[in-house]
Amino acid sequence: MISVVNCITTQHNIWLVLVAALVCVSGSWAVLRLFLRGRSVNGAEAIGWQFLAATAAGASIWSTHFIAIIAYHAGTPVTFDPVLTIISLLIAMAGSFCGLMVAGTIRTSWSPAVGGALIGLSIATMHYTGMLAYVAQGTVEWDMRFLIVSILLAVTITSAAIHIASRDHGTANKTISVGLLTLAIVSLHFTGMTAFKLTPIFIDDSYSNPAAMQAMALAIALLSVIIIGAVAASYLIDNQNRVRSISELEHMALNDALTGLANRACFNDRLDAQIQLANNGGQKFALAAIDLDRFKEINDIKGHSAGDEALKILAQRMRDSNDGTLFIARTGGDEFSIIARVDSRSELHKALMQLQAEIIRPFTLDGFHVSVGASFGVCMFPDDAQEMETLIKSTDLALYRAKSEIAEKICFFDKAMDDAVRNKRELAVDLRHALENDQLEVYYQVQTLVSDSSVTGYEALLRWQHPQRGFIPPAEFIPLAEESGLILQLGEWVLRTACSQWSSMGKNIRIAVNLSPVQFLHPNLPGLVADVLTETGMKPENLELELTESAIIQDKERTLLQLQQIRKLGVTIALDDFGTGYSSLDTLRAFPFDKIKLDRSFMGEIETSKAARAVIRAVLALGRSLQIPVLAEGIETRDQLAILHAEGCESAQGYLFGRPAPFANILSGGNDEAQAEALRSVLKELSGDEECAKTAAAPPLRCLA
Repeated sequence: MISVVNCITTQHNIWLVLVAALVCVSGSWAVLRLFLRGRSVNGAEAIGWQFLAATAAGASIWSTHFIAIIAYHAGTPVTFDPVLTIISLLIAMAGSFCGLMVAGTIRTSWSPAVGGALIGLSIATMHYTGMLAYVAQGTVEWDMRFLIVSILLAVTITSAAIHIASRDHGTANKTISVGLLTLAIVSLHFTGMTAFKLTPIFIDDSYSNPAAMQAMALAIALLSVIIIGAVAASYLIDNQNRVRSISELEHMALNDALTGLANRACFNDRLDAQIQLANNGGQKFALAAIDLDRFKEINDIKGHSAGDEALKILAQRMRDSNDGTLFIARTGGDEFSIIARVDSRSELHKALMQLQAEIIRPFTLDGFHVSVGASFGVCMFPDDAQEMETLIKSTDLALYRAKSEIAEKICFFDKAMDDAVRNKRELAVDLRHALENDQLEVYYQVQTLVSDSSVTGYEALLRWQHPQRGFIPPAEFIPLAEESGLILQLGEWVLRTACSQWSSMGKNIRIAVNLSPVQFLHPNLPGLVADVLTETGMKPENLELELTESAIIQDKERTLLQLQQIRKLGVTIALDDFGTGYSSLDTLRAFPFDKIKLDRSFMGEIETSKAARAVIRAVLALGRSLQIPVLAEGIETRDQLAILHAEGCESAQGYLFGRPAPFANILSGGNDEAQAEALRSVLKELSGDEECAKTAAAPPLRCLA
């Protein structure tokens, strides 16, 4: 060790030694950075990075060696063999490349150490090839002890440097690796120079110019720095590009591409962090959900590109109106969510009102003035919910209520009010399950002639016996089906079931099936009816479809066209619930219905209200003038039937004639004799002909036999 130190301090130009050390350190830093980059990728890219690392390694190793050689005081004229000098450089580069490829591309625990050993061996080979290129006037002797030690130092220390660099990419390990690689190169050179013994012999008058040699050393240093710098620059440029790419990818991963707002993934992370903060004693907050009203109209009328542009405008307005207290994200097509720090509910309501005002403010889109509405559902944490799932569900319930409200479009969660909303949504889920698992059943209610109570047909009525809640009235679950879009499947199921059951009877009995207004949104309702008739074998003349006038109001031209196509199949069409809602003479004029069904609401007042009786009389007169039969619904008493008989009503339906019953009961003759006897008595009184009454008032269901 003392011999090596003496060699450095007494036989070398210390300034050039420092230059060599600087080159060695900078080169080692560049080599290890490039090596690690190559190790992090695969294929041709990995080979490219290891080639750059080998170039930097060869340049730094070779330059360190030759600068230190020039710094050596030989005491005799010296020169360099150009061929061996170039070969030594190639050995350094090629050997480093082989070692780096082994260490960087072979994924085993031992490959870094083996690769490092190969690099150390190439350092030693380069050094001693370079020493052969060192031509001096004198005799050379080698101390084999120091020579062997120098090789062992180069191999073991370089192996350790590469192994440590590969094991962990932390700053400490990188620093240790750079130090070890520098130590390997320096210890090899100066231990090897200690083994080098030169005895001067002056053969001629030639001499070495120290200034020229020093200039050459500095030139080599400058050239190596340029090479290392160029290689390092490529690393730094790539690193910057990688950082920029990662930043862009993170932005893409966390932000909505269209609006630039945070996306659902980012929002969920932020919400989770906000909940943890609040649970640890931080400030309470509110979760708000926004749903845009009338946005679908923009997409339908102007196209999706216009809808996208509208979302960009609205998102920018949200950003501009945000004072920093709101975290806004786009979590769906036209849905947005907000996390808001809460000082008071009133302050939050004020902030949301300002945001709503910005959203609903009209704007110009492709030369047209458009505007949208906005419904807000808000839930407070932890006042209204203590868990993320409950918080989100409660916010959705408040939003659902806000969308159904006309005046108040910012609704805070209210347990009493939103429990009813939750019940409706749960019931809608249960309804879908009921349809999928055959929990629904079609009942039938008889329709009769008022004059003799003979059967004219049956109306199909959907019934639902919930496994836990019991009987659910149609007035409760049908609107749910319409709101959820399930009515299309439900309506098709009822139509198919009714046609299938009654076609198997082989009797000419007319079955009435109700159509929801939503069913007229079906892309091919006439085609569906035709398919059901074909598949079930139901005669078209035995099927009657009932609809309310609200079905026509939504899209009159399209609906009437569909009704005409259905009627061409031979199916009859009845106008249901006439006398209420949108009923108008224009509807009867626009389409020749086969039947008018007088709404049951008039029956409850027919015995006491002159106005109700006047309406019934007017509808019956209208039916006669238009030659459209009229059927009165909801007949429950003998007096109601007597009045209808007196007014000349042709047919009726109601509990007086028979309650809705399953198809199996219909087949077994479900109307009891007591009811038939009651009808005989009524008809006897109305007609004054006992024999006619006995004949005509036979149990209606027996008429099918």
